[in-house]
Amino acid sequence: MKLTDYVTLGKSGLRVSPMCLGTMTFGTAWGWGADEGAARAVFDAYVDAGGNFVDTADIYTGGQSEELVGAFIADRDLRDRVVLATKFTFNLDKGNPNGGGNGRKLVRRAVEASLRRLRTDHLDLYWLHCWDMVTPVEELMRTLDDLVRDGKVRYVGFSDVPAWYAARAQTLAELRGLEPVIALQLEYSLVERGIEREFVPASQELGMAITPWSPLAGGFLAGKYPRDGGGEGRLAKHRGSGNPAFDRMTARNYEILDVAQAVAREVDRPVAQVALAWLAGRPGVTSTIIGARSADQLQQNLAALELALSAEQRARLDDVSKIVPGHPYSFFAEPTQQMMYGPARVQRWRPA
Repeated sequence: MKLTDYVTLGKSGLRVSPMCLGTMTFGTAWGWGADEGAARAVFDAYVDAGGNFVDTADIYTGGQSEELVGAFIADRDLRDRVVLATKFTFNLDKGNPNGGGNGRKLVRRAVEASLRRLRTDHLDLYWLHCWDMVTPVEELMRTLDDLVRDGKVRYVGFSDVPAWYAARAQTLAELRGLEPVIALQLEYSLVERGIEREFVPASQELGMAITPWSPLAGGFLAGKYPRDGGGEGRLAKHRGSGNPAFDRMTARNYEILDVAQAVAREVDRPVAQVALAWLAGRPGVTSTIIGARSADQLQQNLAALELALSAEQRARLDDVSKIVPGHPYSFFAEPTQQMMYGPARVQRWRPA
């Protein structure tokens, strides 16, 4: 596979690269990340390699990421070529109760602010960044549909929502003729496979692509953090913060890393490429979001597209990182199948 092997995003006609450039590292307002020069080098390396899918968010580095992405696209006159995605939900106006969330008032204001920072009159993909646990899904879907009809947004997606919420939203869109959700942006990696319980089958049933974020678990699967401590980067900076997104240094995760490093030695590739290659081959995954602080690091990650793991290597990675299905999925195992169908093997047809 190559970066120019474009694929449609979910049940849509939008064609994207199999790896998406994540730009949360663009800007230094958070105390880490890439300055303008380094960020531009990463952006240029990605588009020069044929990549066309760029992802940002209004909250990333306090708006700096959107501003840099907008400048880079404008400087190279790439607006028609790039599939530009950004997100809304988080509060950039502290103290304002309507400054965050997913209500119509916030979404309308957020899209206008993002368009200004990105120097464009429309977004190719607008993501809900996080479920706010308050806004009725009917209000949200009507608001997003209005943005599409206004020409400000071309497609819509969800990030970090419950599976039942995504399914309800998609069903409402189908029944009421509203703009559907074409993609789900969710955390997914060798050390975080929880979405396989609900989201993967839901995405395949309802026509939504999966675009994983944090495929290297914040750098953990790049081997940056040895067992005995140390290492530099976000996980080290946020160690002990209580944020589960940064709680990676566990005994189980190091066992997974050990197997990934063994496979990396067998194929003579960096362990990060093994983790990315494993993820790219998972059911439902369409475009994996990768970030980088330098052009060299980006090129290393893109090289994972050329790595073909053997069935045996994939099986070892699957086994060490497998998750417990839990109820009700454990109830649907072989004994229950036997009770329903006897010795016959019955499998449901799914579209390719």
